[in-house]
Amino acid sequence: MVLSGGDSKFYPVSADSSGRGTGDASTSSEAALGSERSYRGHGEGPRAAILVGTMPESASGAAAEQTEVGSYFVANYPPFSVWTEQAVAEEAWPALAATPQPGVPLGLYLHIPFCRKRCHFCYFRVYTDKNARDVAHYIDTLVREWHLYQGQAATAGRPLDFVYFGGGTPSFLSTPQLESLVGRLGALAPWGSAEEITFECEPGTLTPGKLEAIRGMGVTRLSLGVENFDDRILEINGRAHRSAEIFTAYAKAQALGFPQVNIDLIAGMLGETDANWQACVRRTLELSPDSITIYQMELPFNTTISRDLLRGTHQFDEPVADWATKRRWVAEAFQALEAGGYHVGSAYTAVKDPSRTHFVYRDRLWQGADLVGLGVASFGHVNGVHLQNFDTWETYGTAVDRGELPLSRAYRPSPEERAIRELVLQLKRGSIRPAYFRDKYDVDVLERFKAPFAALRAEGYLRQADDQLVALSREGLLRVDVLLPQFFLPEHRGIRYT
Repeated sequence: MVLSGGDSKFYPVSADSSGRGTGDASTSSEAALGSERSYRGHGEGPRAAILVGTMPESASGAAAEQTEVGSYFVANYPPFSVWTEQAVAEEAWPALAATPQPGVPLGLYLHIPFCRKRCHFCYFRVYTDKNARDVAHYIDTLVREWHLYQGQAATAGRPLDFVYFGGGTPSFLSTPQLESLVGRLGALAPWGSAEEITFECEPGTLTPGKLEAIRGMGVTRLSLGVENFDDRILEINGRAHRSAEIFTAYAKAQALGFPQVNIDLIAGMLGETDANWQACVRRTLELSPDSITIYQMELPFNTTISRDLLRGTHQFDEPVADWATKRRWVAEAFQALEAGGYHVGSAYTAVKDPSRTHFVYRDRLWQGADLVGLGVASFGHVNGVHLQNFDTWETYGTAVDRGELPLSRAYRPSPEERAIRELVLQLKRGSIRPAYFRDKYDVDVLERFKAPFAALRAEGYLRQADDQLVALSREGLLRVDVLLPQFFLPEHRGIRYT
């Protein structure tokens, strides 16, 4: 898995709605998050029978600090478990047949679900057992799916505001495969005017020639899935790359002049210690990337680590850091980055120069942009309707082979649900502006959410709440995902998330 650079982890990366685990050689048969997830998102994952209310801790201060198996990220709203197959016919098809809403930007997400190895903490829809013929067929299927979208009134002919290559590992593809995919997709709908094109990479898959080809594709943000700089920790967590490959890939990327190079780190990997984390932060500062994304490791049900914990098979001897430690590590990283001239822009990101370094993908989605998600299990949102593709290789490919968009479930949120969605996602940036919600949704968020805001203030997680700004404290930002369910409608609390 390559975690996304720039909060794509939250929504959408490709997820297994069944909650069964990810389809590759080593598991049974995902990536939402949405992580966007999808996690990155960020996107952002397959959360088997996970209750929204079952979080590491709550705003009331009752702390379950041990990192246990379960979901942490809030990737989207309403929860995926309320999306239905019935809504594909009732809501998705009419939405796609309608003209687009004026002024709403359109983005494109491409899920490349291939990896050299499956990381032990990975919960995305990835495959490690596909041969060159399988990969070529998948590329053909992506192109045919994009062609089908060009026949829909909601998406045909619309300029793309942002493009995101996520995975999986987009850089797993060979240079000829990448050039073929981009050329064929661009022939159907050019994206030369896109404000942002993001490409996720695993450092060990990057050759000089491939990096040159990626730069030639017009990529504006190259995101390197570093996660840690220590070879031992990379090994015990199942990462395919090693530290030497990080430095080689980074130097070449810098030499090619990518407008933005992002480094991903994970706080709380197996075997991580205070000394190691401090070393990772120092090395990141020495490289001086344009942006850094940091995620606190969670353990959804279908990771290798989670299965080991649940079954008691003791495959891993190294402990997983608790939530208090992970929050402290992220807080220390943010403090060091700020001392080095960086600016914290969300619960997961820091940028060197906010005037030129942005996360367009994240910000557009968190303000209700349309998104076409191509690929197995991918998520999208068009004309006010949430969409998800079939989440297995066979069902996804079979639908496209029949000449049909491979939609498996959908949901049309109400205006109130759309407002809640934008509020909880935008709070991940640390603050919201009440005027935005008054103008767009005719809602006074200070009055509508008086009770949860009061609870956050009482716990010390809110530093400001007035007509100009609602802002979380740093302590609130570091645990934002466990605070967000307080803003959900009552019927969406305490239910299965995926």
